Amino acid sequence: MADQLADSQCQVLVVGAGPAGAATAYHLAKAGVDVLVLEKGIFPRDKICGDGLTPGAVKEILAMGINPLDEGWQPNYGLSVIGGGHRIALPWPESGSLPSYGLTCQRTKLDQRLIQQAVAAGARLEENTVVQDLLTDGSGYARGACAIQRDRESRQKRELTFRAQYVVDCTGANARLASRQGRTPLKNRPLAVAARAYFRSPRGNETMMESHLELWDGKPGKSNLLPGYGWLFPMGDGIVNVGLGSVSSGAQSTKLPYKEIFHRWIANLPEEWGLREENMLGSLRSAPLPMAFNRKPAYENGLLLVGDAAGMISPFNGEGIAPAMFAGRRAAAALVQALGRTSRAQSELALREYPRDLQDQYGGYYSLGRVFVRLIENPKIMHACTKYGLNKPALMRFVHKLLSDGYERRKGVASDRVLQILTKVVIPS
Repeated sequence: MADQLADSQCQVLVVGAGPAGAATAYHLAKAGVDVLVLEKGIFPRDKICGDGLTPGAVKEILAMGINPLDEGWQPNYGLSVIGGGHRIALPWPESGSLPSYGLTCQRTKLDQRLIQQAVAAGARLEENTVVQDLLTDGSGYARGACAIQRDRESRQKRELTFRAQYVVDCTGANARLASRQGRTPLKNRPLAVAARAYFRSPRGNETMMESHLELWDGKPGKSNLLPGYGWLFPMGDGIVNVGLGSVSSGAQSTKLPYKEIFHRWIANLPEEWGLREENMLGSLRSAPLPMAFNRKPAYENGLLLVGDAAGMISPFNGEGIAPAMFAGRRAAAALVQALGRTSRAQSELALREYPRDLQDQYGGYYSLGRVFVRLIENPKIMHACTKYGLNKPALMRFVHKLLSDGYERRKGVASDRVLQILTKVVIPS
């Protein structure tokens, strides 16, 4: 009983062991904090994702002490963009603050490797543990969670209670713990739905990702143009992640028959990709993508939100791993400071630096992204942009830097300074 009691207590309880939870736990453990991570699945486990990692995500992976190239991960060096009858190859921007390459990595491998790194740093992990509710004290302050754990061999369930000084919600788009505190999704934030499948492909080992900015439900230019985009991300080992997404500027997801559209779309892609039914691995799966800080505040009453739980996915490109891992690192820094303060009031001051960090990094950028989504959710506007913009290389390099979040936040070249200004003239909210 004493051992079970010790295992159920910690300084910081992290719920969810995806990239957000792993990054939070790693940086806490490296600072000497007693951190316990609860994960409802058993590794390796899959997550629905495009599996594309921008240079921003690579930066955060390196910050966790992992060198992905040394470990044989599949690198990519840019994006081939197709639309409006044009194709342009856009290398990742050269930057002092970011590496000039991206990665692709299946979430079964990525998530397991990241949480392994956190455990190696000193974090504790409990798998197969489904959190049921948030524990609070008399003032509503988060103090832990109650959960159900299923024994792997006997399959018997047991109820567990985990107590902590602070709790971090990394449970994904449903944000189960945040919802318990009344933090519901904002209605004026973009929401996307993405669907993806894996294929064996002759082009599965290429080092450029491919993005289709127009989504036709038949032959391009001879069928209906839909409010969405598609991608083909080579994964290495002769496998490619193929997917499509559709975004709405409001909280309601677009009502599209994704499975039907997906199969129509891939049927009209070049034969060289080999996207035939017999080459499909597994099934087509979909997931919601909450964007642009759709759940606030990121900190309140002892509970921090990191990653999809706070709706941190970029409205520009649908990428959530880089902002989730950045947020995990900054949440850990705030928690370390809070744990070292001598009063609740002082700890609260330290913790409120976390949402300020998020606002400084992404506030103006995501507000600009909301304007972007309102424009491109109209297929006619998207078609006009691709038709008249993709054949202008200088313009597209600028747009690529914006969409990929590849611009410098301070100083930089002229295009960086323009983007800095643009993100400051919008009103963050």
